[in-house]
Amino acid sequence: MSRFLSTALLVFFLPVFAAVLVRGQASDSGLRRSLSSPLSSPSAPAADPNVPPPIPSSAPHITRQTRLEVIRDFEMQVVYARTAFPMGMKGLQLREGIVTPSGEELRQDLALFGPAVKPGDPAQISFVQIKEDHIHFEVNGGPVRRKKWYQRIQVSGAQGAPVTGSNEAQPNPHGSCVDLYFSKYVPEMTAPQLRALLYPVLDFNARNKEQAYLDTVPPNAKEAILAHHVLVGMNQEMVLHAKGKPPKKVRERDGETDYEEWIYGEPPEDVDFVRIVGDEVVRVETMKVGGVKIVRTEKEIVLDQPDKDKEAKKEQPQERPANAPSLRRPGEDSQDVPRPANGTSPMPPQPPPSLPEPPSGPGEMVSSL
Repeated sequence: MSRFLSTALLVFFLPVFAAVLVRGQASDSGLRRSLSSPLSSPSAPAADPNVPPPIPSSAPHITRQTRLEVIRDFEMQVVYARTAFPMGMKGLQLREGIVTPSGEELRQDLALFGPAVKPGDPAQISFVQIKEDHIHFEVNGGPVRRKKWYQRIQVSGAQGAPVTGSNEAQPNPHGSCVDLYFSKYVPEMTAPQLRALLYPVLDFNARNKEQAYLDTVPPNAKEAILAHHVLVGMNQEMVLHAKGKPPKKVRERDGETDYEEWIYGEPPEDVDFVRIVGDEVVRVETMKVGGVKIVRTEKEIVLDQPDKDKEAKKEQPQERPANAPSLRRPGEDSQDVPRPANGTSPMPPQPPPSLPEPPSGPGEMVSSL
């Protein structure tokens, strides 16, 4: 009887033990997999939902419906500029994320035509035109002043002269433009993808002017501006964003160099003297409350400067080409040309003074007598 009971108990508890053993092995294997996976190592970065996917190279031509949606979505939209726009028809060109003109060429255009928009300033997209291989965006009215629809209306009667809607003088345009170029044609795209392509020149996500400007400066300059600290090497725009407009300005001359001293603060507070030569901060002097003077002249930030090598090449005289037109005879050397001894060319001979012509007839002779 006891043997029967032990056999029955063994048969009854054997499946239970097997189930517990299998579950323990499964949990052990799961624990091993979790321990074997590198928790400390960073996993693959998840795709940012705010970043749109790139436009595929095999995308078809843009459709008519997308053209209308792009024009409706972008026209009259207020954005923030990430770079300076020169006024005039030239504007900017954006191709594969590269903006032209840039550097010294852009500074020359800004000095010649004036800036339509500065970095960080709000701008309004006033006109959008989709062409074969690029999209044309006009900013702040564009380089050409366009007429309103009612200014083109003419009313005329049977015998009267036509009367136009308005004859008001059009103000001079002060806008600019940017052309977004594609490789072959304008492909099919979404509005977020187009905003991502325009990000090097226009910021659609900035909340205010200050944020839009801070996104265009180097990281160390951004930290200094947020801390209201002036670094040697900043330009005037950065100083204005960091400290605001100076309460006092002093213009002085140090030898042959003219400079401006921007003064921030008044005693008994700390007083900062920011010396600016041209458009660059060259010296920052801080007078503490306790009388300690701190002077910084070593450059703390390096901005994009014009290429000095290119400027030196421009200043050097250009070599005369071998086939340049000349009045010399074939085979005549320039060293054989006679030159004055003192190095200066003689003045050309002056023509003789004009004398009265003699009379040609007897009547003229009598009248002259």
